[in-house]
Amino acid sequence: MTNTTSAQSALAAAEIRPFTIDIPEADLDDLQRRLARTRFTQELPGAGWDYGMPLDFVTRLVDYWKDGYDWRAAQARLNSYPQFTTEIDGQNVHFLHVRSPEPDAFPLLLTHGWPGSIVEFLDVIEPLTDPRRHGGDPSTAFHLVIPSVPGFGFSGHTTERGWDKTRIAKAWAELMGRLGYERYGLHGNDGGSIISPEVGRVDSEHVAAVHVTQIFSFPSGDPAEMEGLSEEDQAGLQRLQWFWEKMGAFNQLQSTQPQTLAHALADSPVGQLAWNAQLFGEGAVSDDFILTNVMIYWLTNTAASSARFYYEGSHGAEPEGPTTVPIGLAAFADDFISIRRFAERDHQNIVQWNTYDVGGHYSAHQVPEVLVGDLREFFRRFR
Repeated sequence: MTNTTSAQSALAAAEIRPFTIDIPEADLDDLQRRLARTRFTQELPGAGWDYGMPLDFVTRLVDYWKDGYDWRAAQARLNSYPQFTTEIDGQNVHFLHVRSPEPDAFPLLLTHGWPGSIVEFLDVIEPLTDPRRHGGDPSTAFHLVIPSVPGFGFSGHTTERGWDKTRIAKAWAELMGRLGYERYGLHGNDGGSIISPEVGRVDSEHVAAVHVTQIFSFPSGDPAEMEGLSEEDQAGLQRLQWFWEKMGAFNQLQSTQPQTLAHALADSPVGQLAWNAQLFGEGAVSDDFILTNVMIYWLTNTAASSARFYYEGSHGAEPEGPTTVPIGLAAFADDFISIRRFAERDHQNIVQWNTYDVGGHYSAHQVPEVLVGDLREFFRRFR
């Protein structure tokens, strides 16, 4: 290949292309046929959540999925925001890019996790980009970049090993550079709270600060770490222990054998629903929120590639030393418990630590006004 051809190929790969979600009617018809032919499982009388996803929870959602849920409305809402794709490190990357009408708005990249998607952030887009219309100070406006993590949603399948948090972080740094942002911030939830600090590590020259809703720092096994731990932190550890014992099967399976489960999820929309909805919880978020997220996994057939994020995370090398870019936490009531002693071991520049008695794991959907306020407060000092 000549140098000219190589340069042309590189330019083509770096091209940013407009994108519109347009699911064929045939795919929706196929989904309806599959839902109508579902063979539901049985369960023990009165089992509740003891054995996993209850049958009545699943059947209620499936009934609504068949007869009430409107994908075309969800698709139209997503398409109301500018979307694009580009190729980074051999991987297609899909993203929303919503610029603020305020000329001095601050660039902010928002990253979702599993079993979420870009849908997590739809309710905060307008107040963050256009605070004048939403009771905020115009000086707190943001330009938003909201990508689908490689292997998730409209970014499509990953096609090679190694898409761990560090590789994704490098892709995010490349994406922000292509968009012309020389200085920017990050916000992450769930897997996004793992990826976002790594962007600060790999692109510290351009990252002003990182904001997350969880800091996943755990005891190292050193007994000295546990000495003098407050009662509040001890209670937090007990809650974390309960979660991993009662709800941690998804992590163990997806970290070890993601492909095994993916065969079932790729063939059964109800299987995809039950597997994903275990972490949305009953009554914690709206049925439409659950189903739109699940639809994105189903329609893009990304059960396997999204689960591989866990495998790559458990098999990749961990970076050495703490992060140094400023980081802030907004912790919500019904969510992962972040413990500051362990967080300070892994992140040496924690500048904000706010806890709220409302919301949960999907705060951008559950209490968007609280999260927006926290983001405005945090990034005000870095503009």
